Amino acid sequence: MSYQNKKNNYSYSKELKGRTNTIDKSSILFWLLSSISVIFLFWSPFQKALFNGNSFDFERPIYSALIWSCIILFLVAIYLFYHWKVHTLSDLMSIIVWLIPLTYFISSFGAASSYYSSNMTFIQVIYVAFFLLALYVSKNPLGLSILQNGFVISGYIIVIFGIMNWLGNKESAFSLVKWFVENMSNASFYQDAVMVDSNGARLTSVFQYANSYAGFLIALLLCTLFLITTARKWVSAGIHGFMVVPIIISFFLTLSRGGLVILPVVLILVLPFLKPYRQVIYLLHLLISFVLSLMLLTKVTNIGVELHNGYQASLSQSGWTSLLIVSLINAVLAVVIQKFGLPWAQKLLGRFEKFKLASIALPITAIVAGGLALTLLLTDTGLTKLLPDNVRTRIENINFQQHSVLERGTFYKDAMKLVSDYPLLGAGGGAWSALYEKYQNNPYISRQAHNFFLQYLTEVGIVGFIIFIIFVALVFYIYIRNYFKQNDELRHSNFTFYIVSISLLIHSMIDFDLSYVYLGMLLFLSFGAMLAKDSLVIKDNWAENVNKYKWSFPSVMLVLSLVFLFTALQLLSANSNYNKAVAVASTNKNMNDIFVPLNNALEQHPNHPDYTGYKVDILLSVYNQTKDEKYYSEAMSLLEQAREREPYNRRLIERELILLINKGELAKALERTNQEIVNFPWDIALYERSITLSTELGNQAQLNNDTQQKDLYWNQAFETYKLVEEKTKALALLPKEQGQGRAFGTTIKIGLPLGHIEFMRGNYDSAESFLRIGINESLDDPLTRHNIRLYLAALQKQGKNDEALFNSLVAKDPNERQEIENLVHSQM
Repeated sequence: MSYQNKKNNYSYSKELKGRTNTIDKSSILFWLLSSISVIFLFWSPFQKALFNGNSFDFERPIYSALIWSCIILFLVAIYLFYHWKVHTLSDLMSIIVWLIPLTYFISSFGAASSYYSSNMTFIQVIYVAFFLLALYVSKNPLGLSILQNGFVISGYIIVIFGIMNWLGNKESAFSLVKWFVENMSNASFYQDAVMVDSNGARLTSVFQYANSYAGFLIALLLCTLFLITTARKWVSAGIHGFMVVPIIISFFLTLSRGGLVILPVVLILVLPFLKPYRQVIYLLHLLISFVLSLMLLTKVTNIGVELHNGYQASLSQSGWTSLLIVSLINAVLAVVIQKFGLPWAQKLLGRFEKFKLASIALPITAIVAGGLALTLLLTDTGLTKLLPDNVRTRIENINFQQHSVLERGTFYKDAMKLVSDYPLLGAGGGAWSALYEKYQNNPYISRQAHNFFLQYLTEVGIVGFIIFIIFVALVFYIYIRNYFKQNDELRHSNFTFYIVSISLLIHSMIDFDLSYVYLGMLLFLSFGAMLAKDSLVIKDNWAENVNKYKWSFPSVMLVLSLVFLFTALQLLSANSNYNKAVAVASTNKNMNDIFVPLNNALEQHPNHPDYTGYKVDILLSVYNQTKDEKYYSEAMSLLEQAREREPYNRRLIERELILLINKGELAKALERTNQEIVNFPWDIALYERSITLSTELGNQAQLNNDTQQKDLYWNQAFETYKLVEEKTKALALLPKEQGQGRAFGTTIKIGLPLGHIEFMRGNYDSAESFLRIGINESLDDPLTRHNIRLYLAALQKQGKNDEALFNSLVAKDPNERQEIENLVHSQM
């Protein structure tokens, strides 16, 4: 059916140049928006890729990004005042995209963390800004080229930066970017550009996390290969061909097993969009580049591992020389293939283009070949022996019973528990970070769900998730419908953005790539650019009715840009004031001098958990010194206000408990501790505190001859201990390949109070059992000496002794002999 048929609600037009909403390249707005986008593409990666870590440490660059995004929205709104109307489906998407931050705003009313949810709402505004920027700037061919080259060149710089760190030039690399990197002004190198974990050294570049870097490299690699196959000039083919080897080398140096699995999946989703002859050339470039890279990989890997332990100029130079030579060889081969191989392939395979299934024949073949290659890699064929030891170990360990797979499975199940309690609207932005400890199956530490879609579902619920999925589906629907109606020139102009979007979406299904605002921005930038060549024209009457009030949309956007700009400036100022307060505190102990900027920060950003916690710590310190009630009252008032907005913030909870204990309100502290055990069921510190407080309150009741209260508190201590036992048994049922996470079990802070209770009750054998838990700790610790003292007394009560332990304790402190005697002869 023709798109010009009046029965359809849109029509297809091949002519794009006459579009009324295409920004003229001579326009000041065009160059302002293009310049901001390029600056942002180069600036944002080096701000730890704008990672949203849900804490003060990561917020400043994000607020800076929000300011730039508001400026973008303001400029786009001005442009739309004169040019916007609902003409194509992509114009309609400029409205629909605003539903995404709207869902986050709505979910914030019942959010588990006001701070996390507000930040996530701001982040969605950043995404909308770059979507709209790309949507309109890239309608101009020059604008589209600027965005594409900005991404690719900045990506190459990220790769080179990473390689410099791997080959020992971390100080030189950092000196090139230090002047604009926030929160690292006092550093001499970029922290964790090469990180070390249980798998050894791993390349992370600007991301400080290897797996997300691998996801980024997948997108960059496949884009680079596409740019080689479509290059019209040999210089372009050579430059892109030169960079493929460093990209592949970097990909392997991340040691990302997930990346190795996802790469062929994304490749299969890219190939069908290319004509058969381009598919062959694309795979040929990939194959040659991989072979050359693998020939060099062992040497570069070993050099980097050795340089991580200490810089050696000759070793670094050897690594660079080898890398440059192999990259240059690949560049030459890329030019040769494009000059001679591409025409030959086009001539040979051009005849197959008329067959409907021609474009998927090679991808299907690639799937079969990839399956065989994967089988060879994962079975005992010896093929992996060609790889470096650390890479080989990672590949050989790819299976569904490995720790990372089992742990991710647990994350996903726990995320669905959270969703079941907040099904429709979610628990607000940052829901997983705020609530995961309440729902976790075992005491792992992961403030990220390692699955973007599930994490998104926890934040905005089913309603918000469906809106997002519909938005993404519409983007791909519009893009694909346009793609197969366009000529090669139009198809190729924005295909790189399809590659970026599909790479990030697929890889984010197994990791938290989109917790990096930089990568999220790239995703929405790609969405906007994918719609740049949209010519599906809306013909319905409702569009004409909307266009009668076309000024309303840019008017609302203009107001929102100003509101968010003012908010962002205020938040950034609050951050600066907090930094100033911390700086003053490091050199000046005068409380009033510290409180001036700190109070300003709290006025500008009320109930910020980090700002509040810092002020409470100071007030608590002063209260402990002076016992002046006004400091206690102010600290408690601050905490109560913040806790209303941050009910699950563990640090604020801890400060509240410390305040209550220091004030002597042990019963209230016990009540609050037991309430929080429900929200943090795997936090052993809460169980320790509950048992200790129950024991102390029982001791007080005994001094007051209140037997009933004594038994009540002491029995409560043992009830809490039963919970610890039950959960310890549950941990034993975990698969042996899956680590349990944080330590959980009976500790000295549990054994000592319970042993004390049993000692006081005359159950010396039981007391001995509990107290034995802490006898091997350091004698420099007063708690350990107290534990051993009571343990030895319990032994003597049973006619036993531990001569070696007794001598060690007395040697540490001769007074311990008398202390033990006193306990042995004490009256119960």
